[in-house]
Order: sequence, then structure tokens, then C-alpha cells
Amino acid sequence: MTAADPDAGLPRLLQLASPALPVGAFAFSEGLEQAVEAGWVRDAAGAGGWILGLLEHGPGRLDVPLFARLHAAWCDGDAARARVLSRWLLACRETAELRAADRLQGQALARVLAGLGETRAETWLHDAGASFAALFALAAARWRLGCDAAATALLWSWCENVTAAVVKLVPLGQRDGQRILFEAGTRIPQVLRTGLALDDDAIAGGMPGHAIASARHEVQRTRLFRS
Repeated sequence: MTAADPDAGLPRLLQLASPALPVGAFAFSEGLEQAVEAGWVRDAAGAGGWILGLLEHGPGRLDVPLFARLHAAWCDGDAARARVLSRWLLACRETAELRAADRLQGQALARVLAGLGETRAETWLHDAGASFAALFALAAARWRLGCDAAATALLWSWCENVTAAVVKLVPLGQRDGQRILFEAGTRIPQVLRTGLALDDDAIAGGMPGHAIASARHEVQRTRLFRS
């Protein structure tokens, strides 16, 4: 995998953000399956409120600031620092299900990158401290993608995956899903600015309902999504 030339930046960014990226994100619902089962999310308005609320208080305040630090670490060639930051991110996941989802997607992305010739990804293939953001940041740094653009792609990828899940679960129409994504796209720039401005002591995600839904999903009798 060679470093991207300037003209390849957008295609590489789209490759990272694509739902076709084989990391298994489609298998996880981020607690949405339990939220629908419990009646917390019943329609398009409820689905939009859930996803946009999580965007602001979850990935926006946790993944984004740590992603920026991971990106800087990889650009500096500091793999040890990247490993510490990745474990920090996993430690902030509030349930076993959320930690497993992040770790498994991180390891899957490591396999993709290793297959493309990125040797630094090989040590993450079976690493319990692998996070999706850590490997996403590695790819972004290797392909010379700027932090802001890559963090936008990270947020968009998350939004697209959870929107696809809620469309199946409620269920909703595809137009409802597109409306949620349109609103998410409107909010992402401010979410990104807020997240990138956070000091270390302010990095945290506080979403009790999300944690409860995820924990309950682990013992939900019937499930479409992985726990």
C-alpha cells in the first residue's frame, strides 16, 4: 500500500467511510435493537433523536478527540502512543457488548490494512486493545488524509451504520433513513469542532440510556444483531 498522492485523497477517504468496508459494522446495532424492543424508539422521529443524540454525546465527545490524538501519534510514528490511546478508548466503552464491537471492528480493519500492505497493522490483528478508531487513524495517516477530513469520515461511517440498523429494526422507509443522514450531515461539522477542541480531562461519553440498552441487549431473547 503506497502513500496516496494528493489526487487520491478523496477516493481513499470514501473507501474508509464506505459501508462496503469489510469490518462487520452491519452486525452491531449500538443498543438500538433493545431500544426498539423496549419501545424507546418507535418511529422516524424517535430514531432520529436517538442517533443524533448519540452522535453528539458519544462519538463526538469520545471517539473524535481520541481519534485526533491517534492520528497525530501515527503521523509521528509513535505506535506505542497509539496503543495507549486505543486502550483508553476501549476502556471508556460502557458495556462488554460495546467493547467487543469496537475491538472486533478494529481487528477486522487491521486485516484489511494488512492485506493492502500496511505492515504496522499486523500487530493489531489479535490485539485485545485494538479499536476501530486506532486502525482508522492508521489508514488516514498512511494515506496522508488530514485529521479533520478523516474524523468527518469516521463520524459519517458511524451514522450510516446505525441508520441502516434502525431502518431494519423499526422498520423505517429508506427516505426516513436519508432524512436522518441528512440531518446528521448538517450537525457533524459542529460536533467535530466541539470534539477536536476538548482537553484530555474533558474526553468522555455520558449516555446512560445507551449503556442500559446495550447491557439489556446482551440478554435479549431474540436478536437480529450481534451481542
